[in-house]
Amino acid sequence: MDRSQKTEAVAELNRTFNEVGVVVVTRNLGMTVAQSTDLRNKMREAGASYKVSKNRLAKIALEGTDYAGLSDLLTGPTALSTSVDPVAAAKVVNEFAKTNDKLEIVGGAMGSTMLDVEGVKALASLPSLDELRGKIVGLIQAPAQKLASVTQAPAGQLARVFGAYGAKDAA
Repeated sequence: MDRSQKTEAVAELNRTFNEVGVVVVTRNLGMTVAQSTDLRNKMREAGASYKVSKNRLAKIALEGTDYAGLSDLLTGPTALSTSVDPVAAAKVVNEFAKTNDKLEIVGGAMGSTMLDVEGVKALASLPSLDELRGKIVGLIQAPAQKLASVTQAPAGQLARVFGAYGAKDAA
């Protein structure tokens, strides 16, 4: 990798760190290419990304961002999982680490808040941003639906009464 490629890689990582909501640092303990591809596919499906980069370049890219505290975690064969949704990357990495002993969660950060391994696991147990939005919409819609059914009930009862009188007169 020549100097221009390194500069480009640092700029791309820096841009990523400024856009994401969470960064999870993992340690690769000998995953196969197939396992890495499987993890990348799962991350992509969740709207997250998994990137292996040189620790030195990642440390340079971290400077001046909210995630600068992560530089202490970048030792050995590490990878960075990122997502705009604060829960997506943590959730996918945590699920994958449960089934694969060659991926170890080292820590992470959500903005300037540093997370240890337990913090990342706790973050992974939270509902995603889309799930929370769905719950909020459901809570907002429920009273409106109840109001509509309550206001329509008397009209429906009157219609049934008139229908019954009509049927009685016809008989």
